[in-house]
Amino acid sequence: MPFITGDVPSCSPERPIFSVILGNTLLSTIPGLSGAGPDPEKTLLTPNLDAELVTTGRITSLPLKPNTPTGCPTPATIARAMTELTGIPPLFINAGLKNRMTVPFIDALGEPGNDPRKGDAVPQAKTLYAHGREIGRFLSRTSDLLVLGECVPGGTTSALCVLRALGYPASVSSSFVKNPVNNKEALCQEALARLAKKPVGDPLEIVCRVGDPMIPVAAGIAESYAGTLVLAGGTQMLAVCAVLKAMGRPLPTVATTIYVKEDRSANVEELASRIGVGICYVDPSFGTLGHPGLARYCEGEVKEGTGAGGAMCLAYMMGYTPQQIQEKILATVEAYS
Repeated sequence: MPFITGDVPSCSPERPIFSVILGNTLLSTIPGLSGAGPDPEKTLLTPNLDAELVTTGRITSLPLKPNTPTGCPTPATIARAMTELTGIPPLFINAGLKNRMTVPFIDALGEPGNDPRKGDAVPQAKTLYAHGREIGRFLSRTSDLLVLGECVPGGTTSALCVLRALGYPASVSSSFVKNPVNNKEALCQEALARLAKKPVGDPLEIVCRVGDPMIPVAAGIAESYAGTLVLAGGTQMLAVCAVLKAMGRPLPTVATTIYVKEDRSANVEELASRIGVGICYVDPSFGTLGHPGLARYCEGEVKEGTGAGGAMCLAYMMGYTPQQIQEKILATVEAYS
């Protein structure tokens, strides 16, 4: 299989940036909804820990190894490997976190997202969009390629709510091998029922009602960034593209992993087609590397996150071979074993 398939970005960057938007939604604290943490409450700390790992090469806030309970390396280890390989330091953007950051970052001045069944999820959505536009303008002056990822535990469920509210027949992915589809569907139906009591047409108002803080920040950056933009992620970044389309804005390319595409509980390819966004898929062939934890990606665990697919795509765009990318990832995850 080719290393990258689909709408591969055509760009020879001279000043690339790899950035990840961090955020929380209280949806991740609902038991059984998110696998991005050792327990529901600790999912709120996952973006902070991922930022520590990608920036410094180790988790400093808790005595944890960067693996899931089954030994599957987290996508942050892949992002760390790619930043080391390319020599590009990561740039983190805080869209709305509960816990204090421990590495340098840009602050969009947001708050964690609320449960959309109980009230507005992102009351600051329009302000966060404006802040995203300012960040995009700044990054335009310092780079010609921006690979923009996300880390929002529970964010596939808020993405589901936004996509459905915008009229798309979405099915979203999950970090679990067995996607908790019924739980997500039930929550989404409740959130949309609340939305239906006071319908809105403005896409940012939809994000305000049922989204998460990452979405308006990413949309704002996409609107103002002057270089080549690649959104690194799966269904969560497709939700950003759906918002941009509803606003009449140009759509960037999306880069994700083949493991998201192969998730039969989601419809990523169909969604990308309906939205009209170009999407490419990185296939790092983790099942052939001889590492049982990485092989779990092929079984449907984790799949994507922290911009991992986009980080591999960026390394490829910079001229690194698939073999060099695979060898660096393997060396990195083995160092954490």
